[in-house]
Amino acid sequence: MVKEIELAILFADVVGSTQLYESLGDERARETVALCIDVMRKATEKNNGTVIKTMGDEVMATFPTPDDALNAGALMLRRVEESSELLVGGDQVKVRIGCHYGPVVLENRDIFGSAVHTANRMTSQAKGGQILTTSGTVNRLSPEWRAAVRQIDIAHLRGRSDEMALFEVLWQSEDVTSMLPSLKMEDLKPGSSTQLILDFDGHEYIMDETNDGLTMGRADGNGLVVKGNLISRQHARIELRKSHFVLIDQSTNGTFVAVDGEPEEYFVRRDSMHLHGSGAISLGKKAEAAKGRLVKFRLEKLQNPPEETK
Repeated sequence: MVKEIELAILFADVVGSTQLYESLGDERARETVALCIDVMRKATEKNNGTVIKTMGDEVMATFPTPDDALNAGALMLRRVEESSELLVGGDQVKVRIGCHYGPVVLENRDIFGSAVHTANRMTSQAKGGQILTTSGTVNRLSPEWRAAVRQIDIAHLRGRSDEMALFEVLWQSEDVTSMLPSLKMEDLKPGSSTQLILDFDGHEYIMDETNDGLTMGRADGNGLVVKGNLISRQHARIELRKSHFVLIDQSTNGTFVAVDGEPEEYFVRRDSMHLHGSGAISLGKKAEAAKGRLVKFRLEKLQNPPEETK
């Protein structure tokens, strides 16, 4: 019997399973993958889901709501991360997850349709320990889950003529963004503030508490437009978080940050770092190769003006 219905489709697979077989041997690798599959299955069933099928190191499951799917995905990643049995050669086995909500055709206990392919392609875009989803899914999330997603890129997925926004789900209880490197500025004293000054192509952009977000990329809609064939449409953004300016890369090719007085450039790809001191930001290539496309930056600490005496 054929039936069309809207569901949340989730794919989860073990990252680097081929290397597991090479390093552990067939028997131990099969046991490790089977343990991951068991974790995925139990998390699915605990959150109102149905495992449609398993394919080697991958599970495909459906859920009545996107919230159920993300609850299951978060539980999968948490269980894998906490399992001592999934520690191989000092490294934790990683699982990646993709999710999409849309119409599917149910037939003979299987599902078909473009929504299935979209969910699968979200998985192929994800890295280990990451959940990626689509704008259509985000729009149907509860306010709690919607507050835990961030757009990280716009990608052209194989088999689709248009581009899709990719959203990362911050599934951990605390902000999972890794701040690289450790902050080197002194903690701000009460009564003081910091502003970030960006200089590009003869124009200054000032960020402070009144202007606390800026996107950079080759698309004209960005706050700071930088053209280049290695630069994504929405390549990176800078946010003010708790008095610290954070660079967040959302690109395919990454962002390079050269800090004055430090010998090595920092490379950030789909990750983030605190900006400190002064230096240059280069989208898609090293600063020395960027020529006229460098975004210079500097942080300045400003003391609040004293209150007037009455």
